[in-house]
Amino acid sequence: MIVQAGLFLIETLTGFLSLALLLRFYMQAFRVSFANPVGTFVIELTNWVVRPLRRIVPAFRGLDLASLLPAYLLQLVFIWALLAVRGAEGPWSPEIVVPLLLWQALLAVLRLSLYLLIGALLVQALLSWFSPYSPLGRPLTELTAPFLRPIQRIVPPIGAVDLSPLIAIVLAQLLLIFL
Repeated sequence: MIVQAGLFLIETLTGFLSLALLLRFYMQAFRVSFANPVGTFVIELTNWVVRPLRRIVPAFRGLDLASLLPAYLLQLVFIWALLAVRGAEGPWSPEIVVPLLLWQALLAVLRLSLYLLIGALLVQALLSWFSPYSPLGRPLTELTAPFLRPIQRIVPPIGAVDLSPLIAIVLAQLLLIFL
C-alpha cells in the first residue's frame, strides 16, 4: 500500500509538472500571450527548469525544446520508476528495455498533450457560457484556435452554437484510444 501511495504521489507530481511544461511549450508554439494569470503561473512554475536548459538545448524552428524536453524526461523517469517498482519479470536486455522506455515516454507526452487540449476546450466552452469576458478566454481561444479552425471550415455553426469544440474533443478522445 505504501508503494502504491508513493507511485500515486510521483505520478501526480510528474504529471502536473509535465502538463505545465507542455502548456508552456504550446503557448510559445502558438504565440499565446503569457500576460494572463495562467501564463504567469506557468512561467513561475517552470522557469527553474527551462531557463538553465535554454543555455544547453537550442530552439528548433521556433519551438522551445527547453520546455518540451523536461516534460519528456519526466515521463521517461516516471515510466522507468514504475517498471522498477513493479519489478518487470523476465530477462530483459537493455536493447529491448531502452527503446521501449523511450517509446512509452513519447506516447505519454502525446497523451498528456491530448488531455491538455481536451481540458482547454472544456474550460473554454464553460467560460464562453458563464464568463465570456474572463481574462482566461483570450489565451484559451489562441491556444485552441489551431485545432478548431479546420473543423470550423467543415462544420459551420448551427444557429449560434459552434460544435467544433465538441468535435475536437471527440477526435482527441479517439486519438487517445489509439495511444
